[in-house]
Amino acid sequence: MTYDVAVVGGSYAGMAAALQLLRARRRVLVIDAGRRRNHRASHSHGFLGQDGTDPAELARTARKQLAAYPTLTWVDGTVEQVAGSRDAFNVVCEGVTHSARRVLLAVGVTDQLPTIPGLAERWGRSIFHCPYCHGYELHRGRIGVIATGPMSVHQAQLLPEWGDTTFFPNGALELDRATRDDLIQRGVSIEPGLIVRIDANAQVILADGTSMDFAGLFTAPYNEPASLLAAQLGCDIAEMPLGKQIWTGDTKETSVPGVFACGDAARAPHSVSLAVADGAWAGAQIHRSLVWPDA
Repeated sequence: MTYDVAVVGGSYAGMAAALQLLRARRRVLVIDAGRRRNHRASHSHGFLGQDGTDPAELARTARKQLAAYPTLTWVDGTVEQVAGSRDAFNVVCEGVTHSARRVLLAVGVTDQLPTIPGLAERWGRSIFHCPYCHGYELHRGRIGVIATGPMSVHQAQLLPEWGDTTFFPNGALELDRATRDDLIQRGVSIEPGLIVRIDANAQVILADGTSMDFAGLFTAPYNEPASLLAAQLGCDIAEMPLGKQIWTGDTKETSVPGVFACGDAARAPHSVSLAVADGAWAGAQIHRSLVWPDA
């Protein structure tokens, strides 16, 4: 069988795209490796109609709804290779080759976190990247921002909306006078000490032994696509302020004809609601490419 579309990645963006295509009665193959970026989080916020829902439950419900469509084939596994050209792609998953007219890369991203002891274990629980997703639940408590580079200043400027904010440059950047003055004017405290570890819920321990307790911490990790498939296919990869992402045009098609990309791997900023919207748009655009292949 040749599928109309092979979707690589069955998280929020991939499933949202698949839903549009299934509702157009297209034959859709979804291959999912089962690695959601937000698997550590117990609640998802900012998604209209689902605010506060366990993100794992969101994924389970979505998959159950997709399974009701008879033109869906779902495979749990890892895609090892994609080759071919528009209308004639071969997708290899654990030794089995599937044929598809279009390919959608919804592979998500990996987060390169600061190498601070205790940080990775708290990622998604008391240390976050998105204030719109997690800031409200900190109840205007003390917030710390751990710098990873220049974009961290933007986080520090924004987070006083959610609570008293302390900024830790932590050796990741030097603040010029204008930036320092801007942060101070916004009520941000600047802590020059280096962080040696994070304890308890969100307790920052500095090199001089100082301990500072926070309701939550924020940092901006470097991101890159969680799979090398886009690069292997020859898709253009864009270098963004916070990492690499798969370049797409307005229709979510990459630089390789017939290969599309959506979700965190192909857009910024990142959240569940934005991933779903991006996936829905990608699904509709892929369908249009099947209806009007010469457009």
